[in-house]
Amino acid sequence: MNPSTHSRFTYQPSAYFLAVLISTTLLWGLGGYMSFTTRWVDYYMLPLLLGLMMPAVFAVVFIWRQKSQPMKQDFLYRVFSIRLIRPRVFIGSLLIMPFSVIMAILLSLALGGSAEQFQFSGAFSFSTGFVPVLALFLLAAVFEELGWRGYGFESLEKDRSFLKACIIFGILWSLWHLPLLAVNDSYQYKIYQQNPWFAANFFIGTALMGILVSWVCHINNRSILATIVFHFVINLSQEMFSMTQETKCLQTLVLAVITGIIIFVQKPLFLNKPSGPEFNQNPLPIK
Repeated sequence: MNPSTHSRFTYQPSAYFLAVLISTTLLWGLGGYMSFTTRWVDYYMLPLLLGLMMPAVFAVVFIWRQKSQPMKQDFLYRVFSIRLIRPRVFIGSLLIMPFSVIMAILLSLALGGSAEQFQFSGAFSFSTGFVPVLALFLLAAVFEELGWRGYGFESLEKDRSFLKACIIFGILWSLWHLPLLAVNDSYQYKIYQQNPWFAANFFIGTALMGILVSWVCHINNRSILATIVFHFVINLSQEMFSMTQETKCLQTLVLAVITGIIIFVQKPLFLNKPSGPEFNQNPLPIK
């Protein structure tokens, strides 16, 4: 099945994103309430984990309630097939986030920042209750990408240019994180308490990373497995060094430049619609 096959599938983007945003907001809102309540604080991660699963849950529901067997096969193939991943391209893409971190710290040093930011973090910058942070990073990558790549982004991409779909997805993905501002000890809550502009930077950076993840998915023949790994690397990169929030603002600028360069260099890909020639490269059959 080649990369343009999904253009023949039937999608309901409005229904999907509304279902995900509403269900996640309700669950994370409940988790936020529990995180500030002494009686329930030990269990606040339960609704947070359920909310994290919503993109994947609704993707499976929306796919499996259709009669299209090829759509189900396409989803499973993109989740499990290593053949879709282009090794050199994929390995190169994994270096983007660590590179952005290093460049941001170097820019920070030029502006008077501390060299101690190059030290490896001794602890994570936020709390996740009874769930280990590394486990949460992996769960987030798996459940989000199963949903976003399995159905969400595909639904946006149909009948739109790749660039337009990337921008819409980046904004929606960023907004999806908003309820976490009200969860005690979450990363979003902690940086908002430090400075609202740091929180604003997080949401802008998330939108940019949404474009990059979409691009990584496409250049690897729409491989969901590739985006799960890339998403996990994003999470690790953000916690790898002792970056200050000011430096993370510089990292957003670096990511904006990288994203702009990628769009400029691969302009035909980003401006074509799914039926265009750029979407018919590297066909790989499903067996």
